[in-house]
Amino acid sequence: MIAEVIINRIAKDLNKIFDYIVPKDMENTIKIGARIFVPFGPKNSNIEGFVIGLKQESEFANKEIIKIEDIPLTEENIELAKLMARRYFCNISECIKLMLPPGEKTTNLENRIKDKTANFVYLKKDIDEIEMEIDLGQLKNAKHIKVLRFLSENDGIYKADLEILAEVSSATLKTLEKKDYIEIIEQKIERNPFKSREIKHDKPLPLTEEQQIAFDKISNSKFNEFLIYGVTGSGKTEVYLQLIQNVIDKGKRAIVLVPEISLTPQMVDRFSARFGDCISVLHSKLSTGERNDQWKNIKENKCKIVIGARSAIFAPVQNLGIIIIDEEHDTSYKSDMAPRFNAKDIATYIAKKNDIPLVLGSATPDISTYYNAKNIIRLTKRANNSDLPDVEIVDLRQELANGNRSILSEKLKKEIEKNLENKKQTILFLNRRGFSTFVMCRDCGYTVKCKRCNISLTYHMKEDKLKCHYCGYEMNNIKTCPKCKSKNIKHFGSGTQKLEELIYSTYPQATTIRMDIDTVSKKNSHEKILNQFKEENIDILIGTQMVVKGHHFPNVTLVGVIAADASLNTEDFRANERTFDILVQVAGRAGREKLPGKVIIQTYSPENFCIECSKEQNYDNFYKTEIELRKQLKYPPFCDIIMFGINSVDKDEIKEASEKLYNLLKKYGQAEMQIMPPLPAPIDRIKYKYRWRIIAKCKLNNKIIDIINRALEDYYNLKYKKTRVSVDVNPNNMS
Repeated sequence: MIAEVIINRIAKDLNKIFDYIVPKDMENTIKIGARIFVPFGPKNSNIEGFVIGLKQESEFANKEIIKIEDIPLTEENIELAKLMARRYFCNISECIKLMLPPGEKTTNLENRIKDKTANFVYLKKDIDEIEMEIDLGQLKNAKHIKVLRFLSENDGIYKADLEILAEVSSATLKTLEKKDYIEIIEQKIERNPFKSREIKHDKPLPLTEEQQIAFDKISNSKFNEFLIYGVTGSGKTEVYLQLIQNVIDKGKRAIVLVPEISLTPQMVDRFSARFGDCISVLHSKLSTGERNDQWKNIKENKCKIVIGARSAIFAPVQNLGIIIIDEEHDTSYKSDMAPRFNAKDIATYIAKKNDIPLVLGSATPDISTYYNAKNIIRLTKRANNSDLPDVEIVDLRQELANGNRSILSEKLKKEIEKNLENKKQTILFLNRRGFSTFVMCRDCGYTVKCKRCNISLTYHMKEDKLKCHYCGYEMNNIKTCPKCKSKNIKHFGSGTQKLEELIYSTYPQATTIRMDIDTVSKKNSHEKILNQFKEENIDILIGTQMVVKGHHFPNVTLVGVIAADASLNTEDFRANERTFDILVQVAGRAGREKLPGKVIIQTYSPENFCIECSKEQNYDNFYKTEIELRKQLKYPPFCDIIMFGINSVDKDEIKEASEKLYNLLKKYGQAEMQIMPPLPAPIDRIKYKYRWRIIAKCKLNNKIIDIINRALEDYYNLKYKKTRVSVDVNPNNMS
């Protein structure tokens, strides 16, 4: 018997399969999906692989499998991994990793003293930078490489677990820490992150007429894709809850995806109140041990509902009855790292395979989803009959003309003051972190940029540091221009830190809290900030887009959007859509109970159609205008955009490699694809690596997929050592 094996490693050549002889004593136990160890390479190194096929003969097999470790995957998992590798132009092994339990040999921290602390390990360097060092021979130690690759998928792991799983000593970790690859931090142990939660149990609410229609249509359906398009506060979650109860009553289980980690605790609370402790949670902020426990509970059928971010779609749920994707328009369902999959695509595949309904919900559906939807269910009214908030647009050009140079308009200042007097809460939204967005010399025009990336550094006042939001590089703030020695240094633009300082000085009597990526880096910090805002009735919450979606704060009656234009002025065909989504979603945080809500949107472009539509919260009018623009310009949903990203530390090699790939794509696909010539990316250097891109427009189908895979196979045979290629279908970020 012969096993077809995929080696568990990151390889430049796509999906090379190796044939190995199955020893006679293993023939009755080996299965597709088995994790095995095989001799590999000229030195016959003992290396991990997965069986993806079995056959009787092979002219290439001349080595035997060493041992079968376990069988963590099913044939269905392997079939999905193969489909994903082909569809997303990546390695099968990368797809397999998404379906594996996170660390099966982890030690049981729950048996340790509850308040004890332990050391946890975090990756400090970017994995792409590490892989480049490996390619260039700068990093050669096999144990170091094994640890770093493991951490790239299991960041924040308990140190003792890492030593067991990666089979390394404490001395190896100390060496990596000294070389600044990792950091080891002492933290409190919390094996079960939801064990101490106090949940008040509730009962199903009476459904409104619209909610009942939604429930009736979906509850008796087999495979079908439903879009629940409901205004903010229309009770989509109650529909989800009752649909899931219907599934559980039939002896089946459910997967619920949410876009943000910050939403997960809130969703867990709602579901725990209704269903008790039959819930498992999966997201990246859990430790490896916690995720492993949750994974085992799911596989052993100890839970009925799985809640999590996009990777939860791969949870080993048996007897699945429904998949629900909340806030389906959110870009976080699309992975920006290999494999660059879209969780909605995977959910459709799994729902079809299991013949069950897939439910997508949003107040601002993704344009492509809405265009392609065949089953749209509308919820036009708020479930508690509260009115949508009043929205007012403030023209910042007029504010400037009247002498107001503050980032707060006079109207917003007055409304904040009024809200403080009335003991009501306010959310201020600004989708830029830091204090100022760039630092420039006013005499010679010198702008401080990251030494690794061709991008301006952002000033963070609290630490008095300049930071790169792409690679994490930071340096001390400058007082003198390095170029002309002038002291006329100016900080331009405004971020959440600057807004926070302004609020402190303008309203010293107010309590304020900030939520952005700088304040939520620690474990459970999302939840702590949101709970603090709600339970302590803090006056003002300042935040980036993580304050926008799904949160329910009964006492919030005012929302201020500081710079509505920030997402408009980007090199992305979805700029209008993203701006509209954000404005409608953030407006939906105001007046969700009986109290009237008010929203102030500050903008330099009040005449822009997406700003005007967001004022009325009118998705239909926005959609009609936007879909016509997309049609004229041949953008999704009328075509797919495929971006070939090329990066390298070698400026000459990247240019040559980009031209070669372009010529191969033209050779095989010129008749089927519109292929733009290679050019440097808008941000042409990140983390010391030069960046080029090739953009193609087409309607992705099996023929196009075959063409691209053929071109990539020929390209990899050219053996460019310092250059890497990634393929992204309908990317979130075009830069």
